[in-house]
Amino acid sequence: MAETSVEKTQILQKYLELEQRGRIIAEYVWIDGTGNLRSKGRTLKKKILSIDQLPEWNFDGSSTNQAPGHDSDIYLKPVAYYPDPFRRGDNIVVLAACYNNDGTPNKFNHRHEAAKLFAAHKDAEIWFGLEQEYTLFDMYDNVYGWPKGGFPAPQGPYYCGVGAGKVYARDLIEAHYRACLYAGLELSGINAEVMPSQWEFQVGPCTGIELGDQLWMARYLLHRVAEEFGIKISFHPKPLKGDWNGAGCHTNVSTKEMRKPGGMKYIEQAIEKLSKRHAEHIKLYGSDNDMRLTGRHETASMTAFSSGVANRGSSIRIPRSVAKEGYGYFEDRRPASNIDPYLVTGIMCETVCGAIDNADMTKEFERESS
Repeated sequence: MAETSVEKTQILQKYLELEQRGRIIAEYVWIDGTGNLRSKGRTLKKKILSIDQLPEWNFDGSSTNQAPGHDSDIYLKPVAYYPDPFRRGDNIVVLAACYNNDGTPNKFNHRHEAAKLFAAHKDAEIWFGLEQEYTLFDMYDNVYGWPKGGFPAPQGPYYCGVGAGKVYARDLIEAHYRACLYAGLELSGINAEVMPSQWEFQVGPCTGIELGDQLWMARYLLHRVAEEFGIKISFHPKPLKGDWNGAGCHTNVSTKEMRKPGGMKYIEQAIEKLSKRHAEHIKLYGSDNDMRLTGRHETASMTAFSSGVANRGSSIRIPRSVAKEGYGYFEDRRPASNIDPYLVTGIMCETVCGAIDNADMTKEFERESS
C-alpha cells in the first residue's frame, strides 16, 4: 500500500534528524541554457564561513543546453551562499555562475557582464526591487484550483484576496515566504495577484548584482517548495489567453541622487534616457512579452514608450508618494515575469548610469541568441 504524503514526510524527518558527523551538504544551484534552474549536492568537510572557502565544481553542459557533447564540461564558480531551509543546520544552498573550460563565461552567464557595470558605477549606489509574479499549475497543466473544464468568476476579488474561492495554495506561498526568510533573502513582501492562482513576491531593495542573485535563489526555493506540494510554477508572461492578467516582474530603481531631497530631477533624467532606448530594453525584458504588453490589463504598449505618475498603464510609473515628496524611485513596468534579472538590472545600470568599455548588455543577449 502506497504511503500518504504525510507518512512520507514523517519517514523523511527520521533521516533528516540524523547527525552528519561534522560534514555539511552544499546544494549548488545554477541557471541552465533554457533559463531554468538546476542543482546538485556536494558533501564538504567543514562549516563554510566565507565564499572563498567553497570549491569550484563542474557538470555536464551537454545535458543542460550549455555545451556540445564533445566538450561538455562547464565549471561552477560560487558567487553567493545561503542557509539551506530544507536540510537546515550548517547546510547551505550555493548560487554558482557558469564558465567554460577556458575561463570565459558561458554564453548564458549574464551575471559576468552585469557585475562589471555595477563595479564601474558603485558610487551611484543603485538599488533595485523586483516584483516577481508567477502562476500555479497542477501536475496536469491546469491552472491550480480552477474548476475542472471551466473558469472561475471574472477578475476582481482575487487581488490581495482573503477567503476560500478567492485565493489558492496559501499554504505553499506561506512555506516559500518562510523558506526565503530563513535563507536570509531580502523578501520584502507577498500578495495574491489579479488573476486567481497568480501570486507575487517582492525582493529588495538590494544593491547592484545582489538583486539578481537573490531573485534567482528565491525562484529556486519556490520551485523546491512547490515540488513538495505537487504544484508547478510558471513564469510565463501570459500563461492563459483571454481576459486575464499577464505576469510581470516590475523593476523598481533608484540611485543615491534619486533618494535625496530634490531627487526628482534625476528620476526625470533617467526616464528621458530610458525613452531613447526603449527597443534595446524590450529585447532583454523577457520572451513572449508581446503577449502581455498589449496596452490592456494594466500594461503599456510594447511598441511605444510612456511614463506617468501613478499610471499603471505606462512603461514607467512614478509613485504618487514620490511625486509628492520630490524624491525616491521609479518603477519600470515593462519587464516580463520570465526575465533574467541580470540582463534587466544590467541594462538599467548601463542606461541610467552610463555604458563602460567591453560591457554591453544588449550585445550580451545577442551573443546568447547566436
